Amino acid sequence: MEFSKGKIRQIRHLMILAALLVLAVIYSETVFRGIAFFFGIISPFLVGGVMAFVLNIPMRAFEENLLGRWRGKNAGKAKRPLCLVLAIVSLIVVIAVVVGTVVPQVVETATEIGQKIPGFTDRVVESLNQLMKDYPELTEQVDRLELTEIKWDSVLDSIIDFLKNGAGDVLNSTVSVASGIISGIVNVVISFIFAIYILAQKERLEDQGRRILSAYLPEAVGTKVLEICSLLYKNFSSFITGQCLEAVILGTMFVVSMTLFRMPYALMVGVLIAFTALIPIVGAFIGCAVGAFLILIDNPLQALWFVILFLVLQQIEGNLIYPKVVGNSVGLPAIWVLMAVSLGGSLFGISGMLFFIPLTSSCYALLRESVNSRNARNGVPAVRKKEADAETGSGKLPGSVEEKKMEKKNPAGRNTGKKMGKKL
Repeated sequence: MEFSKGKIRQIRHLMILAALLVLAVIYSETVFRGIAFFFGIISPFLVGGVMAFVLNIPMRAFEENLLGRWRGKNAGKAKRPLCLVLAIVSLIVVIAVVVGTVVPQVVETATEIGQKIPGFTDRVVESLNQLMKDYPELTEQVDRLELTEIKWDSVLDSIIDFLKNGAGDVLNSTVSVASGIISGIVNVVISFIFAIYILAQKERLEDQGRRILSAYLPEAVGTKVLEICSLLYKNFSSFITGQCLEAVILGTMFVVSMTLFRMPYALMVGVLIAFTALIPIVGAFIGCAVGAFLILIDNPLQALWFVILFLVLQQIEGNLIYPKVVGNSVGLPAIWVLMAVSLGGSLFGISGMLFFIPLTSSCYALLRESVNSRNARNGVPAVRKKEADAETGSGKLPGSVEEKKMEKKNPAGRNTGKKMGKKL
């Protein structure tokens, strides 16, 4: 039996791939170390890319809305740097407001705790003395206890051993911590500079990426890759916008409700919860812990009522507001939002919660498009509009790529194209 050259080439490629997979399994520990080393080297640039993506959202809003009507000879050169500076300043202002609202109150509360500790200690001593007077047998039991004699020779030997060995360990730990802090600061600076370069030349980088795809990939594959990248960008940017909106809503709810119930630190707790709520679903619990601690120092009973209020508002936010606001912003039904948060948090922690929702939304959109396309070819009717709207919570999900293609091919049959491209 003879094989064609194409078949032989395909078999050779499969054998090479199988050999590489076997080697990767055998030397998996070395492979993982190499991958970790590689990501450690490029981590500043990855962080810079994340910074650029986040800063691009307010920068683009400033370019399109605030300075969208600016037309002139110098507008093209000056608009981008000005909007970039405005985006950076806006983020710095938000962080400054959060820090300026929360940190002074925490410091003031810590000072109050320091002032109340001596009085608390005196009350404890008085209670112990009164207990000894009421129950004399406790004093007799304490007097019967034999105090162990302190072996000063062993204590001196321990001190000398610490000076010989422990001091060196402390010095090494201090040096390693200091070098880690300096390395972290340098990486942050490099990431920030890299993000600025990306934002300043994002159109040029986009054009270069398109050229690379057209040079090394077939046209159909390159087009599909660009569609997936566009979908990922839209979902991630919509998720960040929806997450910020949801955090503002939750913080406002706490400020209003705590003010109505005359609880202390209403503004500070609301700002703190709004900031920590940027972590999906569970982030607000961090703000709850800090707020409950601050209120506990002032009034323990109000701290209990605050925890109850938090649980009520958290249930409203987690089951009604969050799936609607964030779920609709990324085009994902509420049930899949909750599943994405749970799965991402289990696998990758807080970072998994942040990127799993838009990632799941992108996979959901691609799967929806593929299923609708296959069903259309097989003559299977699409889901009715009311059923699709009931599943997603609204009928405002963007049309699929297949739907847009059908509308272009058959403008007169626009309604038919829309029917074919409905949600799963």
